[in-house]
Amino acid sequence: QVQLVESGGGLVQAGGSLRLSCAASGGTSSIYAMGWFRRAPGQERESVATINWSGGTTSYADSVKGRFTISKDNAKNTMFLQMNPLKPEDTAVYYCAARRFGKSYETWGPGTQVTVSS
Repeated sequence: QVQLVESGGGLVQAGGSLRLSCAASGGTSSIYAMGWFRRAPGQERESVATINWSGGTTSYADSVKGRFTISKDNAKNTMFLQMNPLKPEDTAVYYCAARRFGKSYETWGPGTQVTVSS
């Protein structure tokens, strides 16, 4: 059973940067892809960026293209999200998630709060 834990959230001014990390443990050989998602207050959860765990193919939401970079360190079973420059509308709880081949995202971390002040 894969377990995920996020870290790196916090409070930052607009234009600043943060780097989120997601550490995976337990059954990581079953991971096909991982992703970052976020939920802002009063809004539905949305996909931010995803990455294929073996090949490294990435995808981004239009709202973060050119500002956020998703990456991974397979040796450390860790995924990252570099966010720069941040905007107030990026304020949300950020979650990492993992999925197996042919499945939807079914394993989630507890989330980490990102707050961007104007």
